[in-house]
Amino acid sequence: MKSNTCKLNTDEINAVAAYLQDRYPQAKTELQFGNPFELLTSTILSAQCTDKRVNIVVKTLFQRYRTVQDYASADPEVFEEEIKSTGFYKNKTKMIIGAAQSILKDFNGQVPTTMEQLVTLPGVGRKTASCVLAAAFDVPAIAVDTHVLRISNRLGLVSLKDPEKIEFALCALFDKDKWIAVSFGLVLFGREICQAKKPLCDKCGIYDVCKWPEKKPLPPGR
Repeated sequence: MKSNTCKLNTDEINAVAAYLQDRYPQAKTELQFGNPFELLTSTILSAQCTDKRVNIVVKTLFQRYRTVQDYASADPEVFEEEIKSTGFYKNKTKMIIGAAQSILKDFNGQVPTTMEQLVTLPGVGRKTASCVLAAAFDVPAIAVDTHVLRISNRLGLVSLKDPEKIEFALCALFDKDKWIAVSFGLVLFGREICQAKKPLCDKCGIYDVCKWPEKKPLPPGR
């Protein structure tokens, strides 16, 4: 169902999905992980931090902490130092250790596989939960990060600022089997082409679909 904030018609919406799937056929999170809890940890660490920095930090972290129990019983002061370079390390430490303890207590040590259960974990909102669902369990979900928020508004898919409302709107616009490809595809597209400060409009394959009034004019012959 088309959202009443969407400026694109059905053919244009389908063109966006087709372009993302064609350009990024193997679209996935760039966060490094070996199991669902490691992805949950990486996603929490990625708040206000680059995936590149997170991947550097977890390379060592995942060698020191092997199980959910390891995280649940971690010394907060030590853990803070281990993740300090990701920023907001005190809050992230509370979230990760708290999530591990909750998973042991309420979910038999297994990362839950539904949105409703995931958002009960300390520090886990819909964006983090959506990333875990899509990347760890292949469950259809759209994670709205800064790239998805920016691009969905630029293209005209939505005219919204609230991430949760954007998530619901995008889920209504795209077929469910396209959600994961659209979610991770928009992130990669935002890093590579539709960048925040210097969007590469001349390299954009959906330029003609884009409704952004500030998009750059294309050179002659483009």
